[in-house]
Amino acid sequence: MHPLLMIGLGVFGILILAFVAIFLHFLGVWIRALMSGARVSLGSLIGMKLRRVRPDLIVDARIRLVKAGLNVMTDPLEAHFLAGGDVINVVNALIAADKANIELSFQRAAAIDLAGRDVLEAVKTSVQPKVIDCPDPKTSGTGMLDAVAKDGIRLLVKARVTVRANIERLVGGAQEDTIIARVGQGIVSAIGSSETYKHVLENPDQISRRVLESGLDAQTGFEIVSIDIADISVAGVSNAANVGALLETERAEADKKMRQAEAEGRRAMAVAQEQEMRARVGEMRAKVVEAEAEVPRAMAQAFREGNLGVLDYYRMQNIKSDTTMREAIAGEGEGDEGTDEQG
Repeated sequence: MHPLLMIGLGVFGILILAFVAIFLHFLGVWIRALMSGARVSLGSLIGMKLRRVRPDLIVDARIRLVKAGLNVMTDPLEAHFLAGGDVINVVNALIAADKANIELSFQRAAAIDLAGRDVLEAVKTSVQPKVIDCPDPKTSGTGMLDAVAKDGIRLLVKARVTVRANIERLVGGAQEDTIIARVGQGIVSAIGSSETYKHVLENPDQISRRVLESGLDAQTGFEIVSIDIADISVAGVSNAANVGALLETERAEADKKMRQAEAEGRRAMAVAQEQEMRARVGEMRAKVVEAEAEVPRAMAQAFREGNLGVLDYYRMQNIKSDTTMREAIAGEGEGDEGTDEQG
């Protein structure tokens, strides 16, 4: 036999053996796809292996889609796998959305998955709304919102927000933390605009309605279904049997202290005014003494000018002595009367 012919037969045999080995390697996956109606060519399986894509994973994903009545070729599945996405999770989300009559394309589902969101959980949340607490117990120490009404009474409030995932705004939309923050801000604002805390305690549903009508889910990946006030109480008096009576008592005590402070201020002003009047009396007395000191000077001047004689001077002294004697007698009489009264 010719040597070239022998070489050709050897190469042909090696190719046959390689083809058989490759066929046997992908036989199970290929038969599974064929029998499931999700046919995948042998060349596609070999190409997946060369591109370092798991053929069994892609075939299983395509089989699920075909059995669910969806038609997605292998190329988009491979591209999502190579991009680092979770192919099976995306496929399950597509199937769940189709069964729930939710419009969801493979491109959007892949984008949500690559954005780091659980697309299957998002579809489940769209079907069955999710309840989140406001405020978040993990980040809030007391687990209650602290709000103050116009009458100055502090209220502790806890709300529960029911949300549904919005597939259209899930990519690029704000998440749960934003919803919690907005709802908390709305509740605090609504209570702060209430005239009295009693209105809030009587109709907590008005607070939730006002917050719900504010459009807090704008630019978020969720749609707010409802906001419910789960718990509301007056701060600091949770153990009191009669909250109203206790608050009225505290307010009366505060009013009493305020009135006492005002009375003390008025008394201090009166004392200051009295001291001022005494100072004025002393000032007037000093002026009288000063004026009396001018009398001898005026008399001396009158003597020098001849306007006052010696007899006039003695007559003035006699009048002054009589006046002093009468004042002394009058003073003694008042003292005796006081003694008699005491006896």
